Amino acid sequence: MATNRFDKSRLPSRHVTEGPARAPHRSYYYAMGLTEDEIAQPFVGVATCWNEAAPCNIALNWQAQSVKDGVKEAHGTPREFTTITVTDGIAMGHEGMRSSLASREAIADSVELTMRGHGYDALVGLAGCDKSLPGMMMAMIRLNVPSVFMYGGSILPGKVPAGADVPADFASRDLTVQDMFEAVGRYQNGEMTDEQLAILERVACPSEGACGGQFTANTMACVSEAIGLALLNSSGMPAPFKDRAQYGTASGKAVMHLIEQNIRARDIVTRKSLENAARVVACTGGSTNAGLHLPAMAHEAGIDFDLWDVCEIFKDTPYFVDMKPGGQAVAKDLYDAGGIPVVMKELRKAGLMHEDCITASGYSIGEEIDKITRDPDGKTIHFIDNPITKTGGVVGLRGNVAPDGAIVKVAGMTEDQQVFTGPARVYENEEEAFASVKARTYKEGEVLVIRNEGPAGGPGMREMLATTAALSGQGMGKKVALITDGRFSGATRGFCVGHVGPEAAHGGPIALLEDGDMITINALTGELSADISDEEMDARRAAWSGPKETVYASGALWKYAQLVGGARKGAVTHPGAKHEKHIYMDL
Repeated sequence: MATNRFDKSRLPSRHVTEGPARAPHRSYYYAMGLTEDEIAQPFVGVATCWNEAAPCNIALNWQAQSVKDGVKEAHGTPREFTTITVTDGIAMGHEGMRSSLASREAIADSVELTMRGHGYDALVGLAGCDKSLPGMMMAMIRLNVPSVFMYGGSILPGKVPAGADVPADFASRDLTVQDMFEAVGRYQNGEMTDEQLAILERVACPSEGACGGQFTANTMACVSEAIGLALLNSSGMPAPFKDRAQYGTASGKAVMHLIEQNIRARDIVTRKSLENAARVVACTGGSTNAGLHLPAMAHEAGIDFDLWDVCEIFKDTPYFVDMKPGGQAVAKDLYDAGGIPVVMKELRKAGLMHEDCITASGYSIGEEIDKITRDPDGKTIHFIDNPITKTGGVVGLRGNVAPDGAIVKVAGMTEDQQVFTGPARVYENEEEAFASVKARTYKEGEVLVIRNEGPAGGPGMREMLATTAALSGQGMGKKVALITDGRFSGATRGFCVGHVGPEAAHGGPIALLEDGDMITINALTGELSADISDEEMDARRAAWSGPKETVYASGALWKYAQLVGGARKGAVTHPGAKHEKHIYMDL
């Protein structure tokens, strides 16, 4: 007879393993080599976003094996499965980017369906690229099962070989994929040769792992620790380091402890832990996409926490971690300096952390921080009483162009660079804007407006890294501003405002702007406005011909466009936890 350590009478896997009626189900498990004892143990889903699309996810496969080892050591039965990923670096700058944000929902949905369909009791989720991180965490919160998240790790920084013929500024710094997008701008500007571009593209991304700066993947990896779903320090070590296996083993053991203690994802993800996560985004100069993903995660828990709540946290959080794209360091530098635990220790010094939040380890965040003995290095992680700037690296904006708000990253910008007024130059989509930038048909001092790129109108809320990087490559990143109802990459730099809401497809004011309208962006006061009277805006609205038609009249993106809500609340596609009538674990 099986020596069942756990009472499965309240676990979902009882529906597939217990009693005479489940003999057919058990026969499938015997077919896969499971023993009677293993069938009697809790079943832990080990979900990965492994694929061969890009380096971000290529290391997840072997890391998942270490998680399974940890589950087995703690007397659980791991069941590995995979879901999709759309990797932004590959999807960027063409129609493929429309699939990116929609993939977040597909990841959460497919993990949910796999867990429900097979009655798994807990979840360890591994992810490596931008949307796969929030998508995996959203599934954990939606299911409300004992859950541990594990990041696949960042890429190593690229280096130009000694003596290589490339521009001096590229030769002297650590490279990331951001540099490649900006190199394209330099090439288009006639400042780089085919041969130089070829040298850079071969060395910029030297290993497996996600993009190396504080772009979206690393931002959300930091969020996973700060919010409590990941074990402390598990996100920092670069992907190629085989020692990451110890974090996998520890994560597998941790989820078994959570089952024993009946600690579930929504015990960990609370209003307070969301605020902790927003603090870490702000102080590290993280991606504006966190302003989209944190509200979506809150939605899965039934917590009201939208873009404006995120931005309120950003307002009074010092920016003191000097990460690319606004600063100098890459993810490996942050790891070497002690990682997010040291960052949170500094935040606690200023009274900016809720210490009583429970984490995946079973200990509170305060208890975990108590274990940290390292202090900032003063270079990558500054001391909080001597920050780079006194407020966060990301700012919320509102005004008659964006009644529902917008968001801009200001990390690395001086105060005088955070105010911009200029005439609008309006583009109906990203392709128009990129063609204009490539042809240099825009003018210094203008505010470039890219509309019809929101969640519904795009569809898919594309990122604009190709356009913004080309501007930077042309030396114009600080000489123009850009606003859009789409998104920006975490690698974007320059005065670029995203998430303008309501979006054009929903009749937001951005749909009514015209060439020459004077636009004011003021990140110091939180303003995004046009010099247009209410009467004129009403007249334009009355004359508006309606949303721009897209070519997506069927398929996944059509379905997404019908369901998706506004960016302010996370661009979500279902009613969320407030409307649920059951908890999966309790069925």
